[in-house]
Amino acid sequence: MTAASGTAAGAPFPELAGVRVLCVGDLMLDRFVAGSIERISPEAPVPVLHIAHTTAMPGGAGNVARNVAALGGRVRLISVIGDDAAGAELSAALAADPNITAEPLIEAGRRTTVKTRFIAASQQVLRADEETTAPLSVAGRAEVEARAIAAIADSDAVLLSDYAKGVLGEGMAARLIAAARAAGRPVIVDPKGRDFRRYAGASVITPNRRELAEASGVIVATPEDAVAAARSLLAGAGIDAVVATLGGDGLVVVSDGGAAVRHLPAIAREVFDVTGAGDTVVAALALLIAAGTPLAEAAAIANVAAGIVVGKVGTAVATAAEIAAALRQRELAGADAKLCSRAGALEQVAAWRRQGLVVGFTNGCFDLIHPGHLSLLRQARAACDRLVVGLNSDASVRRLKGSGRPVQSEAARGLVLAALADVDLVVIFDEETPAALIEALRPGVLVKGADYRIDEVVGAAFVRSIGGRVLLARLEPGYSTSATLARLATGEGDGDGDQEASSASTRPAR
Repeated sequence: MTAASGTAAGAPFPELAGVRVLCVGDLMLDRFVAGSIERISPEAPVPVLHIAHTTAMPGGAGNVARNVAALGGRVRLISVIGDDAAGAELSAALAADPNITAEPLIEAGRRTTVKTRFIAASQQVLRADEETTAPLSVAGRAEVEARAIAAIADSDAVLLSDYAKGVLGEGMAARLIAAARAAGRPVIVDPKGRDFRRYAGASVITPNRRELAEASGVIVATPEDAVAAARSLLAGAGIDAVVATLGGDGLVVVSDGGAAVRHLPAIAREVFDVTGAGDTVVAALALLIAAGTPLAEAAAIANVAAGIVVGKVGTAVATAAEIAAALRQRELAGADAKLCSRAGALEQVAAWRRQGLVVGFTNGCFDLIHPGHLSLLRQARAACDRLVVGLNSDASVRRLKGSGRPVQSEAARGLVLAALADVDLVVIFDEETPAALIEALRPGVLVKGADYRIDEVVGAAFVRSIGGRVLLARLEPGYSTSATLARLATGEGDGDGDQEASSASTRPAR
């Protein structure tokens, strides 16, 4: 799945609907007591919180499950609670979500974990914890393990949410990982503790900065430190990949034995509360990986999701609609970055060439983007690693097509082109042909529509002389900007028209 495909018509991420995740881990109740502080107590030097309201919601593995469900996935949650009011409240809250099937085992004598956060002016001022962290009873551990192993076959991925409250202790994590991998299911782990060898065989682990430092013995002050720490874990703990959450430094993804590294900067956003951001990351990763999304892309989407939840107060979730909207905003922002001067394009193309990437080039007026244009660009991008589009300036379009054109300004046309996933760079040129631009960029592939002969394509001889190739892309019949405008002017219905060519030919431009 790609970010673009995830925002298709219908559900924001249609590929995730019905994907099944088995979540096993420590369940807790997150309670939030919000109010205002206006004075200091006369009894002791502490602030007095005037309580306005109290809310509660599932935390820990419960929050992970809520995030999976918010993205459209279906989650089966296996955990343990106490025979108390907090446990009953948790069970009721989880049962209210139709995408969550919760199976909390009630263990007598065990206290349900409750984290109470006191908040004033959108900031936490105190947290109070009630919990039992002892290992499960022998009978309880056997029941949880049996339920979880039985559920693996009906799941697309297994997610272990370890908060060190006892559910995944005593070798439970290792046994579940082994069972899942034997069944061919990916395992994503939110880890705890200093020894990550207990997660050997996991597909992905998601430690935060402190957890990564403690487990690796490496001080993690920078993303580069995180890469070094992650590599040591891959070598020593038998884990396939590490996605480290670094707060303001974003995410670091290390896989392929440490050879593949990617740093995803934090999404710029005002931070109100980091509670549950790690839950959001691991939930999004698990669901996306279960749907077949490559790790690097899944991590990028998870990073966007984390940026959403830190902008909310409390244990929050990122919905599919929110993530899709954020991705669209980033695509529009990225489109501006794709609009480049000729000098900037030369620098970027040189960098791509140093990386061994094949650079392609096509050009046109692209006045009104239609399916014919999209087909051309799609074919051009498939023939190279990076596609540069030369765009006629407003002045050159007027010289070629008359005073009534272009319909849209070069800035508008460039922005629309740059927003397309198949386009990597847009360069506006003022000449009537792109010959000078082609000779400056020296593309490895030159693409034009099949309504030209190769000897008619401007730049073809030059590209061939430097060892490149010329591709004549097949046309989508019936599409032409000029014909469309003529029909609009006369009020005629659709008729057949050739795909519009630009100034790249020695023939008169159509």
